[in-house]
Amino acid sequence: MEADFVIVGAGSAGCAMAYRLGEAGASVLVIEHGGTDAGPFIQMPAALSYPMNMKRYDWGFMSEAEPHLDGRKLVVPRGKVIGGSSSINGMVYVRGHAMDYDHWRDSGADGWSYADVLPYFRRMETWHDGGHGGDSYWRGKDGPLHVSRGPRENPLFDAFVQAGKQAGYETTDDYNGQKQEGFGPMEQTVHGGRRWSAANAYLRPALKRENVEITRAFAQRVVIEEGRAVGVEVKRGGKTEVIRARREVILAASSINSPKLLMLSGIGPAAHLAEHGIEVIADRPGVGGNLQDHLEVYMQMAASQPITLYKHWNLLSKAVIGAQWLFFKKGMGASNQFESAAFIRSKAGVAYPDIQYHFLPIAVRYDGQAAAEGHGFQAHVGPMRSKSRGRVSLRSGNSEDDPKILFNYMSHEDDWEEWRRCIRLTREIFGQEAFKPYVKHEIQPGAEVQSDADIDAFVREHAESAYHPCGTCKMGSVNDTDAVVDAQGRVIGVEGLRVADSSIFPRITNGNLNAPSIMVGEKIADHVLGKDPLAASNDVPWIHPQWETEQR
Repeated sequence: MEADFVIVGAGSAGCAMAYRLGEAGASVLVIEHGGTDAGPFIQMPAALSYPMNMKRYDWGFMSEAEPHLDGRKLVVPRGKVIGGSSSINGMVYVRGHAMDYDHWRDSGADGWSYADVLPYFRRMETWHDGGHGGDSYWRGKDGPLHVSRGPRENPLFDAFVQAGKQAGYETTDDYNGQKQEGFGPMEQTVHGGRRWSAANAYLRPALKRENVEITRAFAQRVVIEEGRAVGVEVKRGGKTEVIRARREVILAASSINSPKLLMLSGIGPAAHLAEHGIEVIADRPGVGGNLQDHLEVYMQMAASQPITLYKHWNLLSKAVIGAQWLFFKKGMGASNQFESAAFIRSKAGVAYPDIQYHFLPIAVRYDGQAAAEGHGFQAHVGPMRSKSRGRVSLRSGNSEDDPKILFNYMSHEDDWEEWRRCIRLTREIFGQEAFKPYVKHEIQPGAEVQSDADIDAFVREHAESAYHPCGTCKMGSVNDTDAVVDAQGRVIGVEGLRVADSSIFPRITNGNLNAPSIMVGEKIADHVLGKDPLAASNDVPWIHPQWETEQR
């Protein structure tokens, strides 16, 4: 088997690349270890807690014992299925803040400023405002990725936005438009009532072309001959074989598996590779380093009225919702239920939001366990730009072994201060007039958790990953020893090999990572094809005029 381009991973970026490279007439072969995404668990938006916890769809990674979180091992779900993590995620669509990308540029990723990436965000999406207002000038009209909004029928969605306004914060009609900062509607990758994953948006249309195909196999390493990547060694049906690439090999295997594959192929920190008996082809100390993620907690309130989704937390109701979705793709099943959001700054002097809220009108755990105390609602919240950095490293030289993942969460002292502010600011929002008719009491953390030490203990015990790992094959300038790829995604020190997924982010973006990961696939496809990038935009994003002196 061979093709012009061999892409490892049919995830958010890989599917977008397959579509764009195939559209240009090149032959493309995508290698994916996971199987089909058919069936209601993946396609029905409201069922989102299921696929994330199913061995069939998830790589099943765990972190190492996290030293600053009481030694807990956290789950690290990554999609092992067509569509990758876009098939098992919460479907929340956030581009990130303009200043995130300006920071990428300033840290050595030339051509990745907000002005450079905005045209790609526009190209990739078809935006449906659902008649709810918003910022159509900033949005895409005819891209493969459909982005919509939930109906926001539950009164709690509006109460959340009103409470933010009463607390003195901005509102925004479209956090993916000119103005991210503020409270407003949340967006989802849902179309026609179905999860609009990268598989539905990009891969299925791409596979209709004769020059694009997918094979189910387990990638073991990149084959490099005389300093050039020429193919990928895979295990398929119990046999080891090499799939050859005439032009390039592109790793889009996630921020966990892309660095693992590079290291197994001899690209990474020389001493670490030698330790596992791997011949060093390129000594790149940055491979696997710079690991970042978002941590979050669920701030939960007990509700004084039976208006939350808890009323559907029974078999009969779930069956009705399921049937309604199955036959009509409508009703509660057609939304991920994250329909209001907010981005705020934690203090004066922070130039752009560093706290994100997902609001949910039920009190429940992400793994779908136990609705806490019956009727309730919650905000998933956490700081956006932790200074802590972790690492993905090899457990052994055997490709079958999961890598070691140590996020090293909360290892920077500033993280603790950010978290305390985060919890206190959230309580203040839930304490506003707009919530008075609905709040009975605080379930979690609980009213008794007040001092810095109490809050720290709560975070140590309850913070969970928001499942946004990134940064492990950092993009930067060629003379940056920590950079793994250059500004076109080319692996430094090897010919014919690129990485295109969330692992190349120099720094984590503000919000969920599916949208920026797809954008990376879109933009690097143009670099691979040797096209001129889309013309930079001159649009100026909104920054709070008093950010230096005011928190809101």
